[in-house]
Amino acid sequence: MTADAGPTSVDATAGVDAIADTGPTRADVAGTGGPTDATGLRRLAVDTLDANWEHDHTVPSRTLYPHQWSWDSAFIAIGLAQVRPDRAWRELTSLFRAQWADGRVPHIVFNPALRVGAYFPGPEMWRSADVPGAPTVATSGLVQPPVHALAALLAYRRAPDPTGLAALRRLYPAFVAQQRYLADRRDVAGDGLVCIVHPWESGLDNSPAWDEPMAAVPAEAAVMSAYRRHDTAHADAAHRPTDLDYARYLAIVAAYRDQGYSDRDLAAGHPFLVECPLFNAAFGAAEHALAEIAALVGADPGPHRARAARITEALLRRLHDRGAGTFQPRDLRTDRLVSARTVLGLTPLILPDLPTRQADALVVEARSARFGVARRMDRPLPTYDRTAPDFEPLRYWRGPSWLNIGWLVRRGLLAHGHPELAAGLRRSMIGLVAGAGCHEYFHPDTGVGLGSPAFSWTAALLLDLLAE
Repeated sequence: MTADAGPTSVDATAGVDAIADTGPTRADVAGTGGPTDATGLRRLAVDTLDANWEHDHTVPSRTLYPHQWSWDSAFIAIGLAQVRPDRAWRELTSLFRAQWADGRVPHIVFNPALRVGAYFPGPEMWRSADVPGAPTVATSGLVQPPVHALAALLAYRRAPDPTGLAALRRLYPAFVAQQRYLADRRDVAGDGLVCIVHPWESGLDNSPAWDEPMAAVPAEAAVMSAYRRHDTAHADAAHRPTDLDYARYLAIVAAYRDQGYSDRDLAAGHPFLVECPLFNAAFGAAEHALAEIAALVGADPGPHRARAARITEALLRRLHDRGAGTFQPRDLRTDRLVSARTVLGLTPLILPDLPTRQADALVVEARSARFGVARRMDRPLPTYDRTAPDFEPLRYWRGPSWLNIGWLVRRGLLAHGHPELAAGLRRSMIGLVAGAGCHEYFHPDTGVGLGSPAFSWTAALLLDLLAE
């Protein structure tokens, strides 16, 4: 369904101006393997989502990710609302059916119909069945950025009918419980921000942002000889996290699991504790979304607005690096901001109440040579400072371009009065798919598709971009 190779240069994105600016007009994207018009791109996206539909949810991909992932389902619901609104609500409902009694929404919900070993680490590693309050279906014990309330609000705006309103009414208490879990259980420093306990919770698994805190996690790459990694069977190992990364990931999982996934004593010895700008920006954006949802379903929006303001204030106080003009993760083990300049720092733009001074500084950062956002972009948005000596254009979150991150940054640019930059980023993202298909991620210089083909959130967010 998708092309496995993209153009040799993302100058081809110039040809999507007609698609991006006027809708279903023929675009001149010469020499590319993907559709070259808005109708073809829309059909590609719908076909991808249909092929990845699995009875009540959408798998991210049939190869690398055969189960249900948390923030994937949120992004997927946004796109489904354009073409299959009933499925958008089923997507979110099925995910929240696996919500734990404490309110956490697990980052993986395992499909019991799949064989053991279909994904690593699978249910046998997580052992959620041993934990009181876990659902009957097997899940992980980690969470991901809480973009779900925002996704539900956007899905309803696309299809504002009685069915959608009834779904919002059903989901609202679950969203509130999700936020309550994060606020009550994960505010480890007592400063109003959420702490992630594993790099996987950030969604940007092997970002250079985690190099400093991960270096303190004791592990040896040789540990991986006892396991069979699923990801490197379907993707080039040179594009994926290293065995040392994975050994550390598993050590952190084991530490959390062996404490029954309890958040009570995290500060006493958990090996990875970080306040992430993206996770906390999503945490604040969720409260803004919940304020709107509350008004729709007859609840009080006031407490949500108040919590959103407190989260933004805490982000500014704890994670804003005034010298760099961006936001940086804080390693709670050292109580220091990490130094790597990653795209995580741009994501607080999604907060509508981010003060103008800080928002303007983030726009300067976005337009810099590190990230290259412009009215007309000659290269896509990378996930890491492309001027850094350790920039890796092929390795997962250490350089490549991802549509979900670009989508978030674009929303932030629109929220803070930069429609021309948002339009440039939109054209660039549409151009990536026009050139390479619905890949998981893309080369940040050439636009070649990387990772899994036929990737669901790429398809879903493409539909959202085309709808505008």
